[in-house]
Amino acid sequence: MSDWLQSRIAVIGLGKSGRAAFDALVELGASPVGFDRAEPADFEPFGANPAQFVIGTDEAQAEAIRAGGFDLVVVSPGVPPHSPAFAAASALEIEIWGEVELAWQIQQHLGKQISWLTVTGTNGKTTTVGILGSILEAAGIPSAVVGNVGNPIVSTIMHEDVAALAVELSSFQLFTTGSVQPVASVCLNVDADHLEWHGSVDEYVRAKARVYENTSTACVYDANDLTVENMVAQADVIEGARAIGYTMDVPAVSQVGIVEDYFVDRAFVANRHTEALAVAEVSDLSHFAGAHPSTAILKDTLAAITLARALHASDPRFEINEDAVAAGLQNFRPAGHRREVVAENVADMTWIDDSKATNAHAAQASLVGFPPRSVIWIAGGDAKGQDFHDLVRKIKPVLRGVVVIGADPSTVLNALKDEARDVPHVVVDGHEDWMYSVVNEAVALSRPGDTVVLAPASASWDQFKNYAQRGDAFRAAIKKLDEAWQAK
Repeated sequence: MSDWLQSRIAVIGLGKSGRAAFDALVELGASPVGFDRAEPADFEPFGANPAQFVIGTDEAQAEAIRAGGFDLVVVSPGVPPHSPAFAAASALEIEIWGEVELAWQIQQHLGKQISWLTVTGTNGKTTTVGILGSILEAAGIPSAVVGNVGNPIVSTIMHEDVAALAVELSSFQLFTTGSVQPVASVCLNVDADHLEWHGSVDEYVRAKARVYENTSTACVYDANDLTVENMVAQADVIEGARAIGYTMDVPAVSQVGIVEDYFVDRAFVANRHTEALAVAEVSDLSHFAGAHPSTAILKDTLAAITLARALHASDPRFEINEDAVAAGLQNFRPAGHRREVVAENVADMTWIDDSKATNAHAAQASLVGFPPRSVIWIAGGDAKGQDFHDLVRKIKPVLRGVVVIGADPSTVLNALKDEARDVPHVVVDGHEDWMYSVVNEAVALSRPGDTVVLAPASASWDQFKNYAQRGDAFRAAIKKLDEAWQAK
């Protein structure tokens, strides 16, 4: 047994990932102590001994950490560094791991050879790991999509026979990693977010940059993003790792890019100075991205292709050729409410549900790249203190009209007044069946061939339980609209 498994271990936070960590430790023969504010569900199967739990207030948990003689603390992603128990462990200089670090340590303990492909970013993570997972599946590689989406990594490591993992990592998860060695890694983008957890923009960026640490084959980055490129330049990687950029343009040497209507690899080919390989067509995305994929979807796809091709280059066991890449793109189905084309040719328009776009950066990613004056934007909700002037300034060229929703539409309206006065807009209040009014107002603002994008740039809590319910209401209204048009 590894030495650390014989130490006194605390697991703070018994949600999905914390519970998976606790169960894995018990299964491996350790005797962890679980900490939480409330007794976990299914208490009896969860742990054989009630003494293995400290259930109480934050201060009670902190006192138990100080008095418990722990050698290792495993924290769940939702437990911030400033929380009393985390802070108590830090003050005592106890080693602190997250579930991600624990999973890597368990993998080493079990002697499993599993290649990690890690993905972080403020926006686009779930789409990127989804496309990556689809490519791996098309290549016939036993794999799983895990981390911030899907199953906890530790559960997959313990119980599944996989050769590769597409790992989505939040800044919370990265904060407590140390020894993870991904084959290839990417930070898609970075914008101020989760400052209440990290304390500052610098700390948030620093956490995101950890995705590149210890990378063995390829540090992947957007070639037009200097902030992320700087992360790569400063990363402490394994000797031999290469910096591989992706671009919306013709790729330079050691890049993956787009030539006419093809995704092209000029990074992982035999003679990248004189040769390139077309690995898929942009049209392979059309079933979920429509005829004109957004810039965000194209960039997420480029990142996924680059990671997959890096795995191909890292180990002769993995054959990820152009057929696998193309099939992976064709087979991919996005997670719900994330840049998903939910209807085409309804009222002569394309309809995209990106209810998951709950901040300005995500909304911008959904909207840039469309043809000029071709988008009806549905925006608004709980703005969470954001200012939308910069967002509206950047997306104004693609806007034909805006439908403003939300209990308080003033944040969006003020930005439109100051930055896009000539773009028509309408406000829809929360009357009965108001989402049906929203889609009808979108039709009134449109011309045939336009695209309606629900990318609210705001949380949904002012009018819905969550972003999924908001997206579902949008879809239901589109269906009702289609039925009305069909009846004409």
